[in-house]
Amino acid sequence: MTEPAATPPDRPFVAPCKVLSATAPLGWLRRGWQDYRAASTVSLKYGMVIFLLSVLVSIMAYALGSYILLLAMLSGFVLIAPLLATGLYSVSRQLGRGESPTVARTIQRMRRTLGDDMVFALVLIVIFLVWARAGSMVHVFVPAEEGNLADMVRFFAIGSAVGSIFAAFTFSVSAFSLPMVVDRDSDMITASVTSINAVLRNKPAMVVWIGSIVMLTGLGFATAGLGLIVTIPWLGYATWHGYLETVDASDWPPAEI
Repeated sequence: MTEPAATPPDRPFVAPCKVLSATAPLGWLRRGWQDYRAASTVSLKYGMVIFLLSVLVSIMAYALGSYILLLAMLSGFVLIAPLLATGLYSVSRQLGRGESPTVARTIQRMRRTLGDDMVFALVLIVIFLVWARAGSMVHVFVPAEEGNLADMVRFFAIGSAVGSIFAAFTFSVSAFSLPMVVDRDSDMITASVTSINAVLRNKPAMVVWIGSIVMLTGLGFATAGLGLIVTIPWLGYATWHGYLETVDASDWPPAEI
């Protein structure tokens, strides 16, 4: 007789999460920096790719002669950054498993999650396009003449308020979803809902985490993009450790290459 096929185990709709202290992100940054130093060669290569992408965005905006477009595209870069960090999560995962991180192994991991990444990328692209259009509309209804400080302050204030809506939604979805997909055999919908749930249950810690992201990303741009070579990989590794500390995804089997 043939044995009946095993039924898949029942899993919760979302992975449970822990309640964190407000200062928990500081520990993520510390462990993320340790990962950066442990995989310095891979980190620098990845950081250079991020830097070159930021330069490309700036050149495109300059060629089109629009500083407003530059601001919108750089803001969009912050929205797309979580997708770019997928490979960094793999580096931290390799270090945690006692492996020596390599670019080849990282690319293999990224290929395994390509389907889920494309779904997530599509969502981010839609958000980015809507945000870019919203930025243009803010410029239309709140014109800012170059050299006029009052106009610039008003434009940045309103633009930041509008952009924060897009950023908050993107942050909630991406905070822990992509690390979970890299770590476990989980679909993107489950991982995204898990991320939103974890963010909503840990608002004080998330405020500190967002502040850290804004500060380090801003530092990267303030150094003509050179700082991104360090800050983006560092934040990627820290995000991975934040996921490990926050989300209990043990009901899902570990992902293997």
